[in-house]
Amino acid sequence: MSKTKEQIVADIEAGRTSLGIEYGSTRVKAVLDDADNEPIAIGTFDWENSLVDGYWTYSEAEIFDGLKTCYASLKADVEAKYGVTLHKVGALGISAMMHGYLPFDAAGKLLVPFRTWRNTTTTEAAHELSRLFAFHTPERWSVSHIYQAILNKEEHVPQIDFFTTLAGFVHWRLTGQKVLSIGDASGMFPIDSETRDYDAAKIDQFDELVASKGVAWKVEDLLPKVLVAGEVAGHLTEEGARLLDPSGDLEAGCPLCPPEGDAGTGMIATNSIAQRTGNVSAGTSVFSMIVLEHALKDATAEEIDLVTTPVGDPVAMVHCNNCTSDINDWVDLLADFAETMGVPVKKGDIYTKLFNAALTGDKDAGGLVSIPFISGETVMGVQTGFPMVVRKQNANFSIANFMRMNIMAAFGALAAGNEALRAEDVKIDKLYGHGGIFKTPKVAQSLLAAALEAPVTVMATAGEGGAWGQAVAASYMATKAEGETLADFLDNKVFAGMEGTTIEPDPADVEGYRAFLASFKKVNEAEKAAEAQLV
Repeated sequence: MSKTKEQIVADIEAGRTSLGIEYGSTRVKAVLDDADNEPIAIGTFDWENSLVDGYWTYSEAEIFDGLKTCYASLKADVEAKYGVTLHKVGALGISAMMHGYLPFDAAGKLLVPFRTWRNTTTTEAAHELSRLFAFHTPERWSVSHIYQAILNKEEHVPQIDFFTTLAGFVHWRLTGQKVLSIGDASGMFPIDSETRDYDAAKIDQFDELVASKGVAWKVEDLLPKVLVAGEVAGHLTEEGARLLDPSGDLEAGCPLCPPEGDAGTGMIATNSIAQRTGNVSAGTSVFSMIVLEHALKDATAEEIDLVTTPVGDPVAMVHCNNCTSDINDWVDLLADFAETMGVPVKKGDIYTKLFNAALTGDKDAGGLVSIPFISGETVMGVQTGFPMVVRKQNANFSIANFMRMNIMAAFGALAAGNEALRAEDVKIDKLYGHGGIFKTPKVAQSLLAAALEAPVTVMATAGEGGAWGQAVAASYMATKAEGETLADFLDNKVFAGMEGTTIEPDPADVEGYRAFLASFKKVNEAEKAAEAQLV
């Protein structure tokens, strides 16, 4: 049952709250939860990556301007709703898009601008490391980035004293601690789920490899310390409190949970950390995470990344760089058209109307196919994206089919990648969807069910996403009972009684999606041809 305003104010003033802040690709979001893990206030900051000197990046100034602006937005929301100033929080957690490359020297200076997960500039390194480890090592992983810098003979390499992810960087600035959740760490370097630490044998292999290239440091001395969910990862320092809240209202001292990646927070936000459960997180990128009950027969399959849950259990991840960006661009174009015609419409209404129209389209999108690759898409063998729409001569070119095509295409690379999981006989009992694409009821949810041929559940909190998941992780750290596992905490204290809707895959939708996916794969060959001609 929801609390009264007075009860929420009491939680806020007593510090019986948890705060999660997540850096997404297009938005930094903060969610403040009450003592019952219910969201009570939200803050946001919109941002976009930039292509600078051939790398997708966000500047260091943007990272911390976004942090304080997002917190200020949350603080204003608290004041507007409850009439109180936010002076303290009970627990805090930082999360962010995984992977990428943030190397620092011994003085803590960032040596090169942040290279995000979106960069596909590490193909040579990733392939060589995959062969060395006999383990699929994706291009976006931090170890691929640092090894590519070595191969490129970049000047900063000898100066590296520490490297981390975006969540690890911000957490370090807030607490002084160079640590990382095991889930986020598993996107930097391969993890051994038995030891809950970096894979020691692969550490030795990597050290031997880079030594042969003349590198003096050892990678284990540069990586952040690995922690698991529930451990205290440091406390907010005075300097950290001022980074968040330059006004001085926020008190220092609150504990922080391990900094997490967006995959891990998505698993928490959907209660999908047990074996044979999974989730799909859809935003600028899209990925599915399935918690494994057995080892994969082939650890080298390029479609599958082996990462971990926030407590270190093995997970099969299919990650695709592109999902909703192309849809957003089309909606912007249609909004511009409406403005030009003198009938401006709210952007949110455009999404709702167009998404609902998609349900009335032909099951296979009427002969329309989109390749929505703004950036490279490794799963589909594409290094540089060129968004394209292809239609057959007799295609049913309607708004309903156009939107159905766009939503189906947003899940196209994911569906192709998940075929490898079905070949591995990976079983899925529950699959949860979260992210803004699911805010319009039933639409993306039903098409995802058709794409992955599995029932999809969307919880009431699906639109809150990873920031809420990290707030829950912080709450678990601060309030868990002795011996209480994260799975038990989620089942009994977070998701008990929570509303959700489940959609089974409709056979006609599945048949239509299979036909669409076959065309999608064929048109992807035209995408590769465009890349060959235009790059």
